[in-house]
Amino acid sequence: MIKDVKLIPLETRVDDRGYLIEILRATDEHFTKFGQVYIVGMVARNVIRAWHKHKILWDWFFISHGCAKFALYDDREDSPTYKEIDTLVMGSRNPSILTIPPGVFHGWMSLEDDTQLISVASEVYNQEQPDEVRVPYDSFNYDWSVKFK
Repeated sequence: MIKDVKLIPLETRVDDRGYLIEILRATDEHFTKFGQVYIVGMVARNVIRAWHKHKILWDWFFISHGCAKFALYDDREDSPTYKEIDTLVMGSRNPSILTIPPGVFHGWMSLEDDTQLISVASEVYNQEQPDEVRVPYDSFNYDWSVKFK
């Protein structure tokens, strides 16, 4: 796993009223600071949103509906996992939160129709000076295809 990236399984509490999943708490050791929360919906499977990284911002991702494949590329020259690539699959049937530190390129692909991602960011997005570096989806020779096993 890329240094400082964490995939934390979440507990689902179920009773006769339904279920409850705590996504992120201010007291979690992997939480740094609150900036904003947003939701991204993917209408169709196989849609790719990639790649970008931040200089300051931390991201926390949670898939509230559907399933997605996340790809990560460590672009931090001082990291022991520099140039390492990781692939993680997250979905509503295995609730977890993905922590991504600054300097790690990341992107994701919807594996099901109507996949929804909830994102918490440590900073407020600044449209005039966005804290992001973007590269094309086919960067790093990453293969986005689904691997049949």
